[in-house]
This record gives sequence, C-alpha cells and structure tokens, in this order.
Amino acid sequence: MFDKILIANRGEIAVRIIRACREMGIKTVAVYSEADRDSLHTMLADEAICIGPAASSQSYLNMERILTACVAIKADAIHPGFGFLSENARFAELCEKCKIAFIGPSAQIIHRMGNKSEARKTMMEAGVPVVPGTKEPVYTAEEGLKLAEAIGYPVMIKASSGGGGKGMRISRSQEDFTENFRSAQLESVKGFSDDTMYIEKYIEKPKHIEFQIMADKFGNVVHLGERDCSIQRRHQKVLEESPCQQISKELRRQMGQVAVKAAKAVGYENAGTIEFLLDKDKKFYFMEMNTRIQVEHPVTELVTGLDLIKEQIRVAAGEPLSVSQEDIHISGHAIECRINAENPSRNFMPCPGKITNIHLPGGNGVRVDTHVYHDYRVPPNYDSMLLKLIVHGKDREEAIAKMRSALGELIIEGIDTNLDFQYEILSHPVFQKGETDTDLIPRYFPQYCR
Repeated sequence: MFDKILIANRGEIAVRIIRACREMGIKTVAVYSEADRDSLHTMLADEAICIGPAASSQSYLNMERILTACVAIKADAIHPGFGFLSENARFAELCEKCKIAFIGPSAQIIHRMGNKSEARKTMMEAGVPVVPGTKEPVYTAEEGLKLAEAIGYPVMIKASSGGGGKGMRISRSQEDFTENFRSAQLESVKGFSDDTMYIEKYIEKPKHIEFQIMADKFGNVVHLGERDCSIQRRHQKVLEESPCQQISKELRRQMGQVAVKAAKAVGYENAGTIEFLLDKDKKFYFMEMNTRIQVEHPVTELVTGLDLIKEQIRVAAGEPLSVSQEDIHISGHAIECRINAENPSRNFMPCPGKITNIHLPGGNGVRVDTHVYHDYRVPPNYDSMLLKLIVHGKDREEAIAKMRSALGELIIEGIDTNLDFQYEILSHPVFQKGETDTDLIPRYFPQYCR
C-alpha cells in the first residue's frame, strides 16, 4: 500500500480524497495555487505545497510543477480527482516515467477512451451499441455537412476532447450546421487544444444514464449500478440520482453487462463511467467513457455501501477488487444536488466572494461534501461548485423529501447560489413522478434558459 499520496486537485474532491486516505492510514500532500492558500484541503492534508499563481495553467494544470512537488515531498502516488489533469494521457505517462503511481487507468487507455471519436470507433468494433454517427474524425465544416446529411437531422456536433458541455452544438438543418460546427470547433481548440470533431444523430429528449464500473489489474470488472444524470443545463449536470426510476431490473442487467463488456474491451483498470443515452423506447446507446472518478460518485456510494475512493487507491496499489458482481446490491435511493456560487436569474453568472454565514444540514442519511466554511472567500478563478448535498432514503419519495428538507436547512450568505433553483426542480411534479429527460430544464424552466 502507498505511504504518501499527493492530491493533484482542489476543492471538495481534494477534501474527499484526504479523508479516505486518513481512514486508510496514508499520509497526504495537498497542492494549491496562491488563490487557494486558505482552502480547506490545505489545512486537512499532512503537508501542503504552493505550486503557482491562481491561473490553472500555471498551477493545477502545470504538470512539471506538480511532478516536481511529488518528487520533492517523496510521495509515491498521485490522485488526480476529476477535472484538471485527471483525463490527461500525457500526465499519466509522465507519472509512469517518474515511477509515481497514477491513481487511474494507464495513459494508453486514457488516450483511447478520452478521445470521444476514438472511443466511439473502439466501441463499434467491440459490438457495443452506439448512437448512429461518424466513425472517423471530422475536421472541416464542409466535410461535416456532407456527413450530417447522410446521418439525418437533427445532429449533435461534438468535440472529440470535449467535456463539461464544452465543444457541443445541436444542428437541426444544413442552414445552421456550418456556424454551429465552427463555433463548437473553436471552443474545443480554446479549451482542449484539439480541432478534432465528430457528428452523431441527436436523440430527442433522452435520459442520460451512466454506469459506474470498477476494474482491477487482474481482469476483474464490476458495475455498481446506474446513475440518472438527466437533469442538465447546457449539457452540464445539475442533479443526479441512483437508481433510475424508469429502468427495470432486466434493463439494468443488460446495460450493466454492456458497461462491463465495454471496459473489458479496452483492458480498463480503476474507476470509470460508461455513459449511455436511453431513448423513449428504452433503447440505449453508448455515448462516451469518463476515465476518472465522477463528481456524482457519492450517490453510488450511498446505494452500494462501497467507498469508491478507497477502492481506487487499493486497485492502483495492485490489490484485487474487494467485491465481486454478486456482492453488489442496490439499497434505497440517493440524490445529489450540486450547490454552486452562481445566480440563476442572471444567466447563472458566477458569484465569487466571501461567505459571511454558512449552516450545513445534517441528520440521518444526509451527507455534505465541501471545502467551504464561514468567512471562506470563493475565488473567481475556478469552477463555481461550493458543495455537494447528498441524501439517502429507503425509496425515491423519501429521498426527495429528505433533500427538500436539507435544502431548506442549508444557509449560505454573502454570495448568490443556485440553492433555490435546486429546490424548484425537486418540487416540480414531472421530477417527482420520475418522468425526467435531458430537456426538463429548458422545457419547464425557460426563465433560466435565456
């Protein structure tokens, strides 16, 4: 087992990893930018090192500085969390060259599955159902226009290296295709330094379902059930739950088997997520794979009882999975709300600043993952997520009631948040019936979609 792990991340996920390591008796090293000098993860870790200015490019995305810190502090492993360098194949490769364990899949797998057009091609060859679309990369709007005509409108234009809703546009006709393609490609170049695009059939009003998988170095792969991530704004997740209300046991079995098949097809190791689109006829299609731990992993932890971060660390250290597929049972229902520093009434404008008062909810089945505290100053340089509020109930009805209660108890003053917006979603009759799809927010909350 590792003696010391450096956490190449910030915010609540850094705190989450530190807590897991502490329970395992592993020492931790926090890295931080100058803007995060007073962040909670720097106080909880055994050691902390400043790696640069506020700009991510000079700190959390600076591979040389992170690796130098790791060598200097004599850490034997790096946990990348999510975002930043977590799906960067080059970083994983450099860790290997420096003889530092990367807590995640190999550089080869990250490259193969992190590039979405390459992942689609791999899944097609493995016999995994994918959304109809291009098999090879697309580089120009002219080339894309011909392919879109063959696929049939509407189509989704996607950046091969995209994520978090970036580099994605819907085109409903040839009239708007060229403009959408070029804007998505420009966004991809700016955000990911990659102009590779692909095009797929746009499935109207699907459910976004993802299966958590875990794999070890011995070829063992299990799935941990599904998460319903259909509540989205501009392709970014807002609220997640597990299990999905509209998936039968048989469909769960089928989708889970395909998720395991997809992971085995690439020789996957560590935690990963297979994302599917589920249409109104209950047909599912592979969309992409995330080669890292997900923001929404706590809902899976609550319904399975498995600590995913600890499992990641054990697998990276060379241990076999602690569970088999027969050991996995879904118990109750869990919901997660992402609470962000933003103003929904002003087009979700980020709202950095000082938290002048905060009260976190508690009680049976209530969990809060966060890095903020009273008088904490939210920097303007990073993602606006303040905390994740997660609840677990015996069924979905109880989980919704528990989340509504927890949101009512949560107090954050000094900055604007999306707390009330989350409460509105949970109170909507369509959500309460479980009849949700990715179009819920634009359809029922148009005032927030200007």
